[in-house]
Amino acid sequence: MIADRTTKSPAPSATVDAIARFETVSDIRRGFGIDIGGSGMKAAIVDLDTGDLVSERLRIDTPQPATPEAMGKVLCELVTGHEWTGPLGVAFPAVVRHGVVGSAANIDKSWLDIDADALFTGVSGLDVHMLNDADAAGIAEMRFGVGALPDGSPRPGVVMMITFGTGIGSGLFIDGVLVPNTELGHLELDGHDAEKKASAKARDRDELSWKEWAVRAERYLRHVEALFSPDLFIIGGGISKKPDKWLPHIEIDTEILPAEMANNSGIVGAALAVEHLLV
Repeated sequence: MIADRTTKSPAPSATVDAIARFETVSDIRRGFGIDIGGSGMKAAIVDLDTGDLVSERLRIDTPQPATPEAMGKVLCELVTGHEWTGPLGVAFPAVVRHGVVGSAANIDKSWLDIDADALFTGVSGLDVHMLNDADAAGIAEMRFGVGALPDGSPRPGVVMMITFGTGIGSGLFIDGVLVPNTELGHLELDGHDAEKKASAKARDRDELSWKEWAVRAERYLRHVEALFSPDLFIIGGGISKKPDKWLPHIEIDTEILPAEMANNSGIVGAALAVEHLLV
């Protein structure tokens, strides 16, 4: 099933603990990321220097109800399926503060106040680090996607990653530094949570054309624009694969670019979130 399995390199005893945290083959630094969504949990091994997936991307349906216990079992299946034995990052659709889940707008309410880092570390036996899913997507785009300059450094200024999916996620970067857990999909707009009207799910629910949905998306982006004065919006989620359908219908002052990493951004960003464990 795995396109390129990993093996551990021998190391002096003084550094074996650090190197054991990552799988290394042919001097390629590899990490492991899991992206948890409302319908599916996806995972792959990632080349940390290029952002490429170096294994098959394995997807398992998100269990329903998506309780901590049920999702822990799926996480273990994803880890076992890739024969991964090092630390891993998990992109999660909620506020995550120091591993503790702080919101439950689009997940099972039983997750509230759960130490997800400790839970997933316990069931997997590996070092697990959780982060907000839009933050993870933004990390990937700022390193390898449209948020990166030609020399690989992050674009300076205020960059907003906005993901349109089941809800609306957001990742805020100031001179390349992440300000986590902004969750701007829950801004009140016209008396509603913005994501209730402007998410991709809302487009499907209300049977909107792309042009009709773009009116709502523009209204939302103008609101965020007024609050943060960003230099760039990076638009992610499934709609980023079809920019010709909606982008021509949105006119705001801020530059807008569709995300490049598409469905891999959460996985790549999650893997990058544990990159520091390599050293």
